[in-house]
Amino acid sequence: MFNAFLKCTTKCWLRASGEPAAGGAYAEWLKSKNRSYHATEIERLLSEPKNEVAVSPPLENLKAAQWHLAANLSVRAQMKTGVLESEVHAVERVPSEGRGRSAQFIPIRYIFTNKLSDDDKLLLAFDAFVFSEATGREVSFGKIIHGDDNSEGKVKTAALAGEVRRRVERIATLLSRPTAPELILNRHCGECEFQTRCRRKAIETDDLSLLSGMSEMERKKLHSKGIFTVTQLSYTFRPRRRPKQMRDKREKYHHSLKALAVREKKIHIVGRPELKIDGIPVYLDVEGLPDRDFYYLIGVRIGSGDSAVHHSLWADTAADEGRIWREFLAILETLEKPVLIHYGSYETAFLKRMGERHGQPPEVSLAAKAIGVAVNLLSVIYAQVYFPTFSNGLKEIAGHLGFHWSDSDATGTQAIRWRHEWAASRDPFQKSLVVTYNLEDCQAPKSWQVKLANWRNRAQTRKTHHAMTSWTRQP
Repeated sequence: MFNAFLKCTTKCWLRASGEPAAGGAYAEWLKSKNRSYHATEIERLLSEPKNEVAVSPPLENLKAAQWHLAANLSVRAQMKTGVLESEVHAVERVPSEGRGRSAQFIPIRYIFTNKLSDDDKLLLAFDAFVFSEATGREVSFGKIIHGDDNSEGKVKTAALAGEVRRRVERIATLLSRPTAPELILNRHCGECEFQTRCRRKAIETDDLSLLSGMSEMERKKLHSKGIFTVTQLSYTFRPRRRPKQMRDKREKYHHSLKALAVREKKIHIVGRPELKIDGIPVYLDVEGLPDRDFYYLIGVRIGSGDSAVHHSLWADTAADEGRIWREFLAILETLEKPVLIHYGSYETAFLKRMGERHGQPPEVSLAAKAIGVAVNLLSVIYAQVYFPTFSNGLKEIAGHLGFHWSDSDATGTQAIRWRHEWAASRDPFQKSLVVTYNLEDCQAPKSWQVKLANWRNRAQTRKTHHAMTSWTRQP
């Protein structure tokens, strides 16, 4: 429950109340990976003869303990806020140095990811806090063993003890209430086992957190004004004529206009969004493993329609990353005037990092020119095109425009799971799932280019004095 609380108060409440999980294949996969990694590391500890290892030893008489490492300790501590319990993965015992000095105990947690988050460190600090309260021994620091190379990270758990105590108190307050906390959708929803349940509830109540671009502070400010639903927010939008000196500057983003688009089921246009493709369109989509900083698939779709050519550049290992980057640059060099088109900042970061790691193309090359003026579709539509969707995500908007993925459940997180499963089994089917998902991500933006061009033409021919126009989506 402590782990769940770090992600979302509603998730903590649902775990505590025994709510059954609905779906969430990625969430189950994460749990399975961490359990497997933990079990493998404990087995490795037990197999080393030099270690004096005890499995689940009693904690009543730590003073007489002879073990060097203890695995799978169930630790309980009675607090004013209730009973705290943790299954500590392992504890290292460092014998005392000198008479009258107590042995030092170092909790260890195993996490399969290569990068550690603040939540991972707080989980270790929770282990240390419960162990300290249960045994009366001070725990100054702990260790996290993680990743493919079993890297060791040290965490000063004593420094985090105050934060852990505050979180524990907040959890106790949360669970003492007779009703569930306010439901707020957040970034963790995409990898949560309760995502289907919570999204359904949010849609039923028309909650403001459905608008994914809205911050918590903005939402609270609207609540203070008595605005709690997307529909209520939609009625607050007022189109205003902009001063002449401001007409060349982009309009700020209006959550109220987004809400209006959702309520009216219309696409609203602010100003005259432009998408100039002066050359051969090259649609780019990249897949990677964020915790490894490893890009393993570069999807490239050249042209459109039946004549389009698609390339799937696959890297089996991180050592192959440079190879697929060079293949990508070589493809751009074969085109007369390539124009890179992508959606979102992920590909922007990819182009920058790959150039830093594996070398930028020559400045005068076609590849360098294409990378230098790559078109991010999200930046084109942001604050200018308001779709009747709760977010500006590729899946939602492309779906509204009539594009559909062959696997309706395919997401970036699912692609990460498929890639890991392929690495473990080398099953061609798992690889095909990722490649197909990537290919369709390259295809989706094509409909955007056509739509934006049509909107631009219509805006130029329409006689109007208004700064904002709108149309319903045509079949």
